[in-house]
Amino acid sequence: MARIERTEGQSVRYRLVSAAGEPVSIVQDFLAHLLARGCSPNTVAAYAFDLRHLWTFLEASGVPWNRMLPPDAIGLLAHLRSVVVRRRRRAEPSLLAAGGDRVLGLSAAAINRALAAAASLYEFAIVAGRLDGPNPLACGEHKNAVPVTDRHRPFLDGIARRSPIRRGMRVKTALRLPRPLEPEQVAALVGCLRCKRDLALVRLMLDGGLRPGEALALRVADVAYGRRRVVIRHDTEHPKGVRPKSRTERVVDLHEPETLAAVADYMMSERPVEADSPYLFLVGGHGRRRLEPLSYAALAKLFARAAARAGIREAWVTPHALRHTHATRMWEGGMRELALQRRLGHASPVSTRIYTRVSDAAVVAEYRRAVGLDREVP
Repeated sequence: MARIERTEGQSVRYRLVSAAGEPVSIVQDFLAHLLARGCSPNTVAAYAFDLRHLWTFLEASGVPWNRMLPPDAIGLLAHLRSVVVRRRRRAEPSLLAAGGDRVLGLSAAAINRALAAAASLYEFAIVAGRLDGPNPLACGEHKNAVPVTDRHRPFLDGIARRSPIRRGMRVKTALRLPRPLEPEQVAALVGCLRCKRDLALVRLMLDGGLRPGEALALRVADVAYGRRRVVIRHDTEHPKGVRPKSRTERVVDLHEPETLAAVADYMMSERPVEADSPYLFLVGGHGRRRLEPLSYAALAKLFARAAARAGIREAWVTPHALRHTHATRMWEGGMRELALQRRLGHASPVSTRIYTRVSDAAVVAEYRRAVGLDREVP
């Protein structure tokens, strides 16, 4: 079975190794290409782990990677459906074991990610001249097909001639609404944080809607206390592989006094004074990692421990849930969709629109009117 190995002293931190114990050269070249394009090390690692499923299927089927045909894609999908995973919190019950018990398989999102990674690998192989013929994982679309969100079709849609659109194979996924934390859960979480650094981190994500990567990549110079704002910059130099998702810089105003007060308190009394790192959040204590910038893994660990102490440890309670909480609070407070999109740094309004479905005041008002709760009692 194909496996992933960690590399030392190389730009690509992981490599795919075949069942015979040989590194897969086409995958390594593809991962190096992703890194050269500016993808974060974590993104490249995710591609490596997703392509492991493709190679396991190819080896089990006896199909060379450069001989895969569109019919084999059906077999790949069946293979992904049969994969059993161990990590319960990242999987969903999807299969029945021989004894009738439920076992855990890949989620629909994980299957789509693996299919997309495989399709991208074959696109790279075609462009690099290492594969002749079409991409075996690309599905043909109608020549007049146009990607339009929310099922809206513009006037005279389909009249204009367009080139055929080719899209990758996908499985249907459920539209899951973001789950914001309740005020009581937020208060419990904040009360269980052990140090000022952790409080400042949580406050930035909760009150500013920052993504975890954006908060970790903040530099000391990015905080403007006088103007009560932080600047989110695209950073590719973080030594722990942290990368803000958006490549567009933006300003996030923080007018709630406790937010920047928590950051200032951390800077003045807890951040190591001898640190020469430009990054705001560093490892403290007296261990060997002292003064190093905080990593994703460290953030996830400290957050999970605080959530456990607060009694709210669930699979969906993650650092990113703080961003969902902020966005939902802003929308319910009356912030317009365009303003919320700019504040969150979404490239597409579709990403912002999902928060309008969490709690739509107009729908609630219409519901109350329909059941007579708004009628005056004589």
